[in-house]
Amino acid sequence: MKIVVIQGPNLNMLGVREQQIYGAMKLEQIHAQMKDFATQSGIEIEFFQSNFEGELVDKIQECYGEASGIIINAAAYTHTSIAIRDAISAVSLPTIEVHISNIYRREDFRKQNMIAPVCTSSIVGFGPYGYHLAMVGMIQIFNEIRAMQEMQKQAQNSSEN
Repeated sequence: MKIVVIQGPNLNMLGVREQQIYGAMKLEQIHAQMKDFATQSGIEIEFFQSNFEGELVDKIQECYGEASGIIINAAAYTHTSIAIRDAISAVSLPTIEVHISNIYRREDFRKQNMIAPVCTSSIVGFGPYGYHLAMVGMIQIFNEIRAMQEMQKQAQNSSEN
């Protein structure tokens, strides 16, 4: 199983920008914690960050056939990008959206979420810990998929006998 973590614009500035909203943790620290958890869980993990919408779309599309799931913080593009929404929809992978702050308690324009309807789940407002919650959630999704596949395999085997 492989999870691709996709980080949007300005997240490379975590630990520097607006610490009262986003905290003091740097993106590299968040990724290190996620990598440790993935290693302990036997899951491959890859990280990608870009400030450019098209690069985020390309990375989402590259996940098709290569990844088992996506964890994404589209950052400001959450509120504006139909292209990212369409890419998530197109690849049909379990996708968990993460936001460090609670976007629904902030400025009105942040309450518009273009990608949530095509994501499996959203985690907002837990700070950097939201990424850990997303990892736990993704493992649960993988376990449910495996269980469903096993049930289908057993059903097929019993119908052949």
